[in-house]
Amino acid sequence: MAEVQITTQDDNINGKPLKVIGLVGQLDETNVDEEAKKIYQAIDEMAVPNLLLDFSGLTYINSKAIGYVTDWYSRVAAKNGKVAIARPQANILDILKVVGITQIITIHETMDDAKAALASDSAPVTETPIAAPAAPEAAPTATPEPTPEAIVPAAPEEAETTLPETPAAPIELTPPTTPEPTSAETPAAPTPAAPATPEEPTPPAPPAPPVA
Repeated sequence: MAEVQITTQDDNINGKPLKVIGLVGQLDETNVDEEAKKIYQAIDEMAVPNLLLDFSGLTYINSKAIGYVTDWYSRVAAKNGKVAIARPQANILDILKVVGITQIITIHETMDDAKAALASDSAPVTETPIAAPAAPEAAPTATPEPTPEAIVPAAPEEAETTLPETPAAPIELTPPTTPEPTSAETPAAPTPAAPATPEEPTPPAPPAPPVA
């Protein structure tokens, strides 16, 4: 059975009552059910509980114990109180980050920083100061309602097409032949005309003999 020691100490911050809970050793399923009762009692005794969990002596915490930590936070928040965790060892801090505890409970490197955060009237910080500072978030802008023109209809589903198993044989195209002209269509060659025969001149008639 793992051993853990839980101590409770009353304190005061700016007139607000504070419970400092110290945890030393290993907190797991073998002891958390019994030891958690001390913390529930401390929460119930305060009208507005402010809880400071000193994890400097905690060397191990399992998933069941982490479930108790989140339940303590819920109990305190229901009574408008605050919870802070101070001085966790590196391995414990890694576990708290992995399971998301650092998103709901502030983690501080020193007891003074944790007390100052609990004394503040502002809402609990949801990010651990140990981590690198996050980049400033841009101011939220209103998202315009989509106009009917801006709404793009979903593309219709394509119908399934069945491809033929055997492609059709390509059709061979035969170039057209030039028809040969028939005899009727063949024009007759022109026959050259025979040259005209020149007419021979007719000799003049002999003169008539003189009359005696």
